[in-house]
Amino acid sequence: MKKTTEKHLDGLLERYSVLRACRDEVVEAHEVLVECCKSGGKILVCGNGGSYADAEHIVGELMKDYLIKRPIPAVDRERIGKTAASESESEYLCDKLQRAVPALPLSAHGALPSAVANDTGADIVYAQQVYGLGRPGDVLWGISTSGNSKNVLYAMKVARAIGVKVLGMTGASGGAVAGCCDVTIRVPESATYKIQELHLPVYHTLCSMLEQELFGE
Repeated sequence: MKKTTEKHLDGLLERYSVLRACRDEVVEAHEVLVECCKSGGKILVCGNGGSYADAEHIVGELMKDYLIKRPIPAVDRERIGKTAASESESEYLCDKLQRAVPALPLSAHGALPSAVANDTGADIVYAQQVYGLGRPGDVLWGISTSGNSKNVLYAMKVARAIGVKVLGMTGASGGAVAGCCDVTIRVPESATYKIQELHLPVYHTLCSMLEQELFGE
């Protein structure tokens, strides 16, 4: 881990001392995410309710710049220059585009989830998406405040079966999720809203650490 990356973790633990108990798991999660990205994998993120909103939030931080600029490499600028209609269009695209961490929030579109819910079962939606999209080397990042969300658990079990690593975020008890993950971050709270309040700074830190490790100095 870069020293500049570690500063983001130190800042998290300084601001939220209660999360010091999760330090090792946050480091392990970071390592899993870095390995995924460096090997050409993608990150699939899922949750329910507020955790679904968190899943979309995570993807929003990963797919474009978060804390540092991510200019596209020269080779891509050259390729875009060959397809653009003009030099000014090429410059516009190349200056606006940013390197991304490939990430998708599951159930981000309506047709498939509604079809699966109607034809097979609503608790299979995430599992179906993981089965269709997941490949060895990818990571499933599942969020469940209770640790027992069936649709998240089914997705994790399918992920493990097809060689996708699993990162879980939950509360103090861990629930059934803890037994399905390669890494489980259990924030030390039991009430749903308090768990969610701690999940946000944890995933913000993981996003900033990953960005720094991949794109920073």
